[in-house]
Amino acid sequence: MSKNTVEKYLDLLSKVFILHKVGGYSKKLRKEVAKRNKWYFFDNGLRNVLIANMNPIELRDDVGMLWENYVISERIKQQKYSRMIVNNYFWRTYDKQEIDWLEEREGKLFGYEFKWNPQKMPNAPKGWINAYPESKFEVINRDNYLSWIRKP
Repeated sequence: MSKNTVEKYLDLLSKVFILHKVGGYSKKLRKEVAKRNKWYFFDNGLRNVLIANMNPIELRDDVGMLWENYVISERIKQQKYSRMIVNNYFWRTYDKQEIDWLEEREGKLFGYEFKWNPQKMPNAPKGWINAYPESKFEVINRDNYLSWIRKP
């Protein structure tokens, strides 16, 4: 399948609210990757059917991806319901530093890392701290996600 055909299908799936596209954030720093997009399903059930994996969470090897997709889809819904004015991104560098979700709102940057395991509490990547020292960073997990999703 050609690249153009794939792009048309992805565009169509986003227009009918199956997929949501998120672009990479960059202020033109040389190490930042911004040309690629991430795609998220609005419904994890549809994702599971397409990959033919309806196993219980304990038997899954894609729990982190499921978690990230779920939390992002719920956050997008909250942003829409509360009429939040926000730009959503992810952040990645060529040397493999990454932040799962960025919100640019109120003139500030808010970075979020999603972890299924509440024991995993990573720090903000050094490249992020150096490039955007005024930004905020938070880890979202099973213990704190509800308050984050509901937060305007």
